[in-house]
Amino acid sequence: MIKTMGLTIGLVATVTIFVAGCDTMGRGQHHRASNLYAYLYSDQKGHIDAPAVPVLSLPLRVGVAFVPVGNPNGRNDYSYTEDLIFSESQKMDLMKQISGQFKQYPFVKSIELIPSAYLTPRGGFANLDQIRTMYGVDVMALLSYDQVQFTGEGVLSLTYWTIVGAYVVPGEKNDTKTMMDAAVYDIASRKLLFRAPGIGNVKGSATPINLSEQLRADSKKGFDEAATNLVANLKVQLEEFKAEVTNAPTEYKIEYKPGYTGGGAFGGMETIIVSGLGACFLWMRRSRQA
Repeated sequence: MIKTMGLTIGLVATVTIFVAGCDTMGRGQHHRASNLYAYLYSDQKGHIDAPAVPVLSLPLRVGVAFVPVGNPNGRNDYSYTEDLIFSESQKMDLMKQISGQFKQYPFVKSIELIPSAYLTPRGGFANLDQIRTMYGVDVMALLSYDQVQFTGEGVLSLTYWTIVGAYVVPGEKNDTKTMMDAAVYDIASRKLLFRAPGIGNVKGSATPINLSEQLRADSKKGFDEAATNLVANLKVQLEEFKAEVTNAPTEYKIEYKPGYTGGGAFGGMETIIVSGLGACFLWMRRSRQA
């Protein structure tokens, strides 16, 4: 009897330790991010130089790239670090979706999808100048992301005290919040032309045994949701940017590359310029006659 009781207590203790170990795996907060500000401005001390008036030489050559991930430990080692959850292939898929939005506009000549390895952590505009020379791009769409996953025990975590509960009952509550951002810069002038955000929010649960697997699945779903939202917002921001260039010609200078005549690139920009020059000419003529 005593021997049987001892075996039972030993089994319960073993299960408790095993489940407790699973219970702590992956719990708490998981954070992965690439920081746009750290990439562009981390080496500028005291102040940031004001951007110049952008000269948009049409048709534009646009580059698309993800801001590189720095050292996850926060140390001063800023060598490139691959995010094992949000892989390079996933990033390329998203960049293809974004390039599809730019290709719809006649003022865009070409799109270059630039691998993350070509962007140096904390590289700033000096790094963008290198990319401009290497790929011949005028404008860069810089993509960044910030994802936080929270994990905690739910009411059903009481069932962890049984082997079946540890494998079957979803007692861990998961909350995955994802933000993605596309910031479009004119490289030469350092001017932010426009930006588009994307949000993803995934709520789920998991057993302690498959918690890590479920967190990876939730992470991917969060990125997918944020990417879909970003692409939709990008379309809106592109239209607003087109209207802004048309309605505020003093804030942007428009030039044409050899062989390009415009073709209504910015919804009648040529007409506005010609009309403005014509009005100016008539005013000068009347002033002289007076």
